[in-house]
Amino acid sequence: MTSALILSEIFIYPVKSLGPISLSNAEVEERGLRHDRRWLIIDDNNRFVTQRQYPNMALIEVKIMENGLQLRHRTRDLSTLLVPFQPETFDLITVTVWDDQIEAVIVNDASNRWLTEALGFSARLVYQPDTSPRPADPKYAPFEANVSFADGYPFLVIGQSSLDDLNTRLPEPVSMRRFRPNLVFEGGLPYDEDQWYEFSIGDIVFYGVKPCARCILTTVDPEKGEFAGKEPVKTLSTYRKRNNKIFFGQNLLTAQTGVLKVGDEINVVSRKERQTMSE
Repeated sequence: MTSALILSEIFIYPVKSLGPISLSNAEVEERGLRHDRRWLIIDDNNRFVTQRQYPNMALIEVKIMENGLQLRHRTRDLSTLLVPFQPETFDLITVTVWDDQIEAVIVNDASNRWLTEALGFSARLVYQPDTSPRPADPKYAPFEANVSFADGYPFLVIGQSSLDDLNTRLPEPVSMRRFRPNLVFEGGLPYDEDQWYEFSIGDIVFYGVKPCARCILTTVDPEKGEFAGKEPVKTLSTYRKRNNKIFFGQNLLTAQTGVLKVGDEINVVSRKERQTMSE
């Protein structure tokens, strides 16, 4: 008898590539968990920036307050920044995230000044309004769905047993924070999520649409805000590689809204064929 699958952790990342927020429950919306990656830091070319280029972004912590987001730099003596839930300007611009062009609104001058000081380059903060479309890739999506500023899909799930297995192979273990999932579950075999197609968490039905390809961002130490060597990508490449991409975790879509809670049971309805990874 296999062990029960239980939702054990929920994370959101309101500002893409800044610190995570751990939640005991979260509202599911079309574009992802509420507030997840609805804010984005851009450069002077209106292009998104992440820890891939600026690992020190990991040092900015984010909290949800009653009237907005509070940003705090973990190691520098800067005042905290309050980012309002709604932008204070009407400056609509087109920003670039990977190959997507997305309409966004500049939040305010105070956020731009604070982030420029905190990060050491000319930075601006934008918000994605509900009126700004960004469709999930129809090549993988079984139905139409919009996405936030996330890399490509509204949700990412990883099994704790998958990380545990990876850590047995690494010279030094890494934390789940390296992989920036939204949903973590306990139970099941390592990499069980690879095969999930239709499944429910509590009352909400999800679809596993595409394994998550990993990159240099996983080599950033989230505690120090700096690159920490070649792991875990180096080890993952020895047994989780296919078509020159390295996979860890599963991207998800849902057509429903509702609430997820830590402790919710996961029920797998249908599975995909297991893909062969390099050994």
